[in-house]
Amino acid sequence: MECWMLSSQRYRVLSLCPFTLLSCLCFSGLARQMTLLIAFCDYFGNCIKDVISAPRPSCPPVRRITATKDEQDNAMEYGLPSSHTLNTVCLSGYLLYYVSSSVGFENVSIQYYGFALACLLVALIAFGRIYLGMHSVVDIVGGLAIGVLILGLWLSVTDQIDDFITSKQNISSFWTALSFLLLFAYPTPEHPTPSYEYHTAFNGVTLGIVTGVQQTYSQFHHEAAPRVFSPELLLSAYIGRVMVGIPTILLVKFCSKSLAKWILPTVSSALGIPIRSSTYIPKLKLNSGHANGKKTDETKFSVGYLHRICEFLCQDSFDIDTGIRFFQYAGLAWSVVDLVPSIFSYINL
Repeated sequence: MECWMLSSQRYRVLSLCPFTLLSCLCFSGLARQMTLLIAFCDYFGNCIKDVISAPRPSCPPVRRITATKDEQDNAMEYGLPSSHTLNTVCLSGYLLYYVSSSVGFENVSIQYYGFALACLLVALIAFGRIYLGMHSVVDIVGGLAIGVLILGLWLSVTDQIDDFITSKQNISSFWTALSFLLLFAYPTPEHPTPSYEYHTAFNGVTLGIVTGVQQTYSQFHHEAAPRVFSPELLLSAYIGRVMVGIPTILLVKFCSKSLAKWILPTVSSALGIPIRSSTYIPKLKLNSGHANGKKTDETKFSVGYLHRICEFLCQDSFDIDTGIRFFQYAGLAWSVVDLVPSIFSYINL
């Protein structure tokens, strides 16, 4: 169940129903690759957005439709390129590639109709973003071009990436180091946007998936794993998995967040790392005194070697919400690929 990831609470929806369906049908290779692909698209696309810092269409004269809190948060991002267009190109293109390779590339009709359907989906998404006032035509064209480039790159290395992840050669330690590096290797936009929050959540998801799959690939995630409607996995068993799995995943997500909110501030205080919180921990929120350059009691810790590193990195303090968000979604993803399948195996479900 490795693609049941980000909820829509402030974070971009990872096409929840299609991904859940793919993973629950035990197409674990497809679900794994598409999750990694969307994380890469999110990082690369949002980096370009925050480097260019091209605003969305002016409102007015354009009328921007933001009916929900999530849409209002998304509207705070920059416009170029269109992430929805970029992601749709990559995901639909990879799905078409996977289906074509499974049934055989010589089946021209499937490729033809699949390509037409993918083009229609991309066109509808692009039109919808323009209609909602979120993007200009330039943003859409930019997302389309970058999406095609990323898709071509991903298709050329997808087998090597999957072989690397499913091997047993220090993958967890390597991906942990890479994930922490990517938390810092992110551009600072001209004005604050929620793009970095999205990247942090996706980054945590990829770490949880890779570590979980690497540990349990031979048990639960190999290509010979039972598929729904097969004699090994009847519909009743599938329904039972959904009833047990989804509450377990939500519980792990809640517990991971609670533990991170308790552990990370304690560790930071012990190591002398100055921290702040914008959302999760009210007592660490910055006040006007800090905004004027005066440190408050909440962010003033003992000055040590790690504090001098923070000063070297040109930051008075680090946002603890980044670490909380990262571990929250890493725990969620790990439960999807490791804990929940283990529970299924234990209760013979």
